[in-house]
Amino acid sequence: MTGAARVFVVDDHALFRAGVRAELGGTVDIVGDAGDVDTAITGIVASQPEVVLLDVHLPGGGGRAVIEAVRATAPDVRFLALSVSDAAEDVIGLIRAGARGYVTKTITREELVDAISRVRSGDAVFSPRLAGFVLDAFAGDLPAPVDPELDQLTPREREVLRLIARGYSYKEVAARLSLSVKTVETHVSSVLRKLQLSSRHELTTWAAVRRLL
Repeated sequence: MTGAARVFVVDDHALFRAGVRAELGGTVDIVGDAGDVDTAITGIVASQPEVVLLDVHLPGGGGRAVIEAVRATAPDVRFLALSVSDAAEDVIGLIRAGARGYVTKTITREELVDAISRVRSGDAVFSPRLAGFVLDAFAGDLPAPVDPELDQLTPREREVLRLIARGYSYKEVAARLSLSVKTVETHVSSVLRKLQLSSRHELTTWAAVRRLL
């Protein structure tokens, strides 16, 4: 393959999409971007990129819905998940759907350019910690028991839960997830209510017992 890779960016934060354009504009050909599932599917099918940078959690169904819809009509498009989430179920869910790689938003510009190039060439690319999730899952070593309590939570609430349980402050969680502090507080209140917990300490214990940290 010659020339710059044709890349489409899917993320629900316009500021992040603009940042990716600014960072990668000189090294790849960004052919479009979208902030929700339906717009992403339409844009990808229309522009036929070689690689799609895809967030996990999106309005309208999430990254998995984008992959499944696009693969039906444009099977040659390759997907590289680029997300703030490092949760095992998010990683495995997108890989099972057909993504060729999964990296977190802590990646450097140079690492992202390399990851795009490798996915374009057909390689599978993962941040080091995430590779273990995938190897375990496809070796059958990662159980996926049904947890009715965890299933009550939305994907965003699970992200907030993990970060709070790991000891991050509301302000730090807000910064990592590109949310307002007020929104984080709302998510925490919802998580505590749904799980019938009364304090941050109980939440941390609950998460630790389920090995969510």
